Amino acid sequence: MPHSVLVIGLGRFGSAAALELSKLGHEVLAIDSHEDAVNEIAPHVTRAMQLDATDPDALRAVGGADFEHAIVAISESVEASVFATMALKELGVGNVIAKAGSRLHGSILAKAGADRVVFPEREMGQRVAHSFNERDVLEYLDVAPEFGIVKVRPPASFVGRSLADLALETRLGLTPVALRRGAAVTVNPGPATTIADGDELILIGRDDRLEQLER
Repeated sequence: MPHSVLVIGLGRFGSAAALELSKLGHEVLAIDSHEDAVNEIAPHVTRAMQLDATDPDALRAVGGADFEHAIVAISESVEASVFATMALKELGVGNVIAKAGSRLHGSILAKAGADRVVFPEREMGQRVAHSFNERDVLEYLDVAPEFGIVKVRPPASFVGRSLADLALETRLGLTPVALRRGAAVTVNPGPATTIADGDELILIGRDDRLEQLER
C-alpha cells in the first residue's frame, strides 16, 4: 500500500531513501535547504521544495501535517536535525525516522520525539566487518547485542544436502527463515528443502554461531 513520506535532507542517505521510496510507488515530498539538491531530485519524486525544515510554520504551509511518515536525514547540523524532528512531531506526523551520526546525537533525537533512530554509517560498518569475519555473509542486520540476521551464500559443503541433514538449529542454534533461489523466495523453508549451488540462505542466530558455518 502506498504511503506518504516526507524526506528532509537530501544528502547521500536522504536522496537514496527518497529515490527508492518513489520507485516503490510512495508519495514523496523531498525537502532541503540547498536549491541544487532540490533541483537534482525534483524530476524523480512527487514534489521537491527548498525550505527551512526546522520551522514548523514552513512545514505546515507545505502540508507537512498531512504526511504519515517522515525521514529526517539532515547531515550537516545536529541542531537542525533535532529541531526538524521536534517540528514534525509538533505537526502530528505519526512516524518520524531520524538519522544520527553518533550515539549522543541518537539519544537527543529520541528525546526530541523520533520514533526510530538509525545509524547508517555504524550499520554499514557492522555489515562490512561481518563480511570479513564470515566469508560467505552477503548482508548482516544487527538485531540485539551479539545477535543478528544474515543473508549467506551457503558453503560448498551445504550444496545437495537438505536442511534436515544440515540440522542448523540443533547443531548451531541458527534458524533458517528464508531461502532465495534466483527470483524465487521460500519463507520458512521446511526440513526437506535441499540447498542448491547459487542459493542464498537467510538465518537468524548468535554471531558466534554464525562464525561456525564455515567449519
